[in-house]
Amino acid sequence: MNEKETAEIRRQFRPGQNVVQHIRGCYINEKREVVTEFSPSLALMEESEAEKLLAILKKTLSGTLGKNLVDLSFATSQVVDSEEHRLLSSLRTSGLADDEAVHTIFTRIAESAQLEGPYLILLASGKYDVPYRAKDGETLEDASSEVYTFLLCSLCPIKVTKPALSYYAAQNEFHNRREDWLVSPPEAGFLFPAFDGRCANLYGALYYTKSAADNHPELIDALFRLEPPAPADEQRENFHAVLAESLGDACSLDVAQAVHGKLCALIEDHKANHEEEPLAISGETVRQTLSACGVEEEHVAAFEQKFAETFGEGAELRPQNLVNTKQYELRTPDVTIRVNPERADLVEARVIDGVRCLVIRAEEGVELNGLNVHWPDEQPAEPSPVAAGKEEKKS
Repeated sequence: MNEKETAEIRRQFRPGQNVVQHIRGCYINEKREVVTEFSPSLALMEESEAEKLLAILKKTLSGTLGKNLVDLSFATSQVVDSEEHRLLSSLRTSGLADDEAVHTIFTRIAESAQLEGPYLILLASGKYDVPYRAKDGETLEDASSEVYTFLLCSLCPIKVTKPALSYYAAQNEFHNRREDWLVSPPEAGFLFPAFDGRCANLYGALYYTKSAADNHPELIDALFRLEPPAPADEQRENFHAVLAESLGDACSLDVAQAVHGKLCALIEDHKANHEEEPLAISGETVRQTLSACGVEEEHVAAFEQKFAETFGEGAELRPQNLVNTKQYELRTPDVTIRVNPERADLVEARVIDGVRCLVIRAEEGVELNGLNVHWPDEQPAEPSPVAAGKEEKKS
């Protein structure tokens, strides 16, 4: 799914859309036991409660594609005849009316999901009349091209609040507020089937993970029987390891800046061109950048081989998972330097009097903990009071 398709489905989770037709929930305690199951009705809920429930479900479709939202693809054999696909299809086509299927997925999640503390499982089924979109991009709301029937699942941790002193406006008094159990935003979830080309794709699902470091592979295996993709943070760490190991001493600051700058530029161009398909790069993209930096062919070939071994032959990665476009940081054991990503050119690596140095070009004012400071050639000729005091002591 691309960003536009994801956003189109996400917009349906708001009051008045009447897309969500049935919701079923389940409370799982710390021992991974199914404590209770329930089936709330949006129509009978107070408006504020319905809004909060829809907001939780909507959150399962938020985040960055490739990082928080990951496309999962079923094999043809799974779609034709597999227990996991039959279960998801039964939940979807029955509109959550199949009690056995609902109980099965609740139990499967409870036995596999590695979440801390108690949590809530929400299942929502819905139907979306997909408006017809003309060739010029105009959407005709009163002309539906097809009906997209879907299943959405959210796993929401339950957090316990601390007792506190609270003000009760109706009584104009302060009283102790006891601890309470609050539903937090989802930690994981999925949408089935995928909404590809603005229609249902039974060969795909969109998986959500709140954490870029842990996508709960045990849950992916239990529900989809698929090899879990590497989390975004793990992809970045592996990519850095491939560069460092294959380039060795050739992995200089200039080369690292060039690779970072190239990937950031691709991301910005993709965003500026409003391209619908997700951006992905191969090892060839980085290889060209390395060659342009003058890296020896021996190291370039080593990078290609190591990249293929780590990520797979012909692998394509999301550059958003490999670089942080909002942060540019250099670190030594004792110093950390954060630079505006757009001004990475202000930092250079030099050897001065035999000492390796990071040189930062300061074009404007400099502050130390909020205090404006001056360069040595801007200081007054007279010695400072501190220096003068030291001279007096010496004499």
